[in-house]
Amino acid sequence: MIKKLLILILATMAGGSIFIKPTTAQEYPKKPIEIVCPFTAGASIDLMARLVADVAPKYLGQPMLVTNKTGGAGSLTAADIVKSKPDGYKLAIMTSYYFGATAKTQKLPFDPNDLVPITNFMEFRFGLFVKGDSPWKTLDDLLDYGRQNPNKIMWGHPGRGLSIYISALSIFRKAGVLTQDVPYKGSPKVLASLLGGHINAATGVLGTVKDHITAGTIRYLTVYSDNRYSTIPDVPTVVELGYPKAAIPSFVGLYAHKDTPEDVKQTLMDAFKKTFDDPDFKKGMDKVGEIPRYGGPDLMNNAIQKAEEVSVPILKEFGLYVGK
Repeated sequence: MIKKLLILILATMAGGSIFIKPTTAQEYPKKPIEIVCPFTAGASIDLMARLVADVAPKYLGQPMLVTNKTGGAGSLTAADIVKSKPDGYKLAIMTSYYFGATAKTQKLPFDPNDLVPITNFMEFRFGLFVKGDSPWKTLDDLLDYGRQNPNKIMWGHPGRGLSIYISALSIFRKAGVLTQDVPYKGSPKVLASLLGGHINAATGVLGTVKDHITAGTIRYLTVYSDNRYSTIPDVPTVVELGYPKAAIPSFVGLYAHKDTPEDVKQTLMDAFKKTFDDPDFKKGMDKVGEIPRYGGPDLMNNAIQKAEEVSVPILKEFGLYVGK
């Protein structure tokens, strides 16, 4: 009798062990997932985050929420993820340029390498633009005015150390033009200031101002690329105009804490690939106005490395580099 009882207990324990498992991707996610965005509502990166949050729950089975934590050109968002529990329930939407260059312009109380890339969704289109009724029809027009009127050009941007800031600064420096740069909290505020006549020019992403381009209230003078954009094919690139250092690409994707379990990362990557391929996502990206660009950690790490190779020498030249 005792022998039979022991056999029964052992069998029960063995059977129960099938169900006693540590948390795995099969159990993830069990609650909503938060996406932390480093820029204000209405910016292209914010719109893309919200698009992912709308579509990805189809494949994750849980809602996704977007919160905006602005400041430090992305560093406040990065710090929030670094100090969070590494369980996959809090992700950051960041640019590759932040890790390759922006973080190297600041003394940070955390290690940016504690964030790792998961999935890339977008590549920025960006450039230098003025109001549609501006007297400056070309980049040379603006630069000629700047040479004749030192420190008269006031140009806006959403943060020193961002790629769009470095691109514009490199143009003005190479052209020998003294200017005044004006930082704002987010691209929408840069746009509002330009339209209100408070600044003469602005550097920013196309998605934020695409409706104004169509309406003629905004005119791009150049784009920070080595290829013209199909949406504004008449606008020359910085490479064409003789400013190749201003062509700095920046990819946008989701990052997680480095200690997030590998199976959880894989669950996210699988769901985000389906998200990118979803017709609703593709339709939404048309409205965002940026370039859809899918990729995994390898693509994102390569972009970070390239941003570092191109930008660090520029940052050092301008006295902006404080990294190791």
